[in-house]
Amino acid sequence: MKVSARNALNGKVVSIKEGPVNSEAIVELAGGEQLVAVVTSESAKHLGLESGSQVTALIKAPWVMLMTECDDIRLSARNCLKGKVVSVSDGAVNAEVVLELAGGSRLCAIVTRDAVEELGLESGVDASAVIKASNIILAVPA
Repeated sequence: MKVSARNALNGKVVSIKEGPVNSEAIVELAGGEQLVAVVTSESAKHLGLESGSQVTALIKAPWVMLMTECDDIRLSARNCLKGKVVSVSDGAVNAEVVLELAGGSRLCAIVTRDAVEELGLESGVDASAVIKASNIILAVPA
């Protein structure tokens, strides 16, 4: 499978909470970080999601928000993953920022150049990736 989403993180479902409309899956990445994904219950059934299922979490780069100095901030977004900036590539309007999580997984975010300047994003800076649970697409091996 080839996809346009820049972020494809492999992991294992550690728990799933089924609901009448949506289901919540908690996915543990190789480095131990956890992602919360909300998918329709019909999709969860179609994919055969259950505890122990191997999945790939797909996240488009524009869906990844970045924060710095965020230790005391509370958010409604379910996923806030700490890491370190490993690269920043400038474009005309936006920049691509790659963040490496503690466990070694990498996330790519597309943010404005203004945000890069305001947050002081450069290689080596600590930052956190913020991702809404509904912005994570789960895929399973065919």
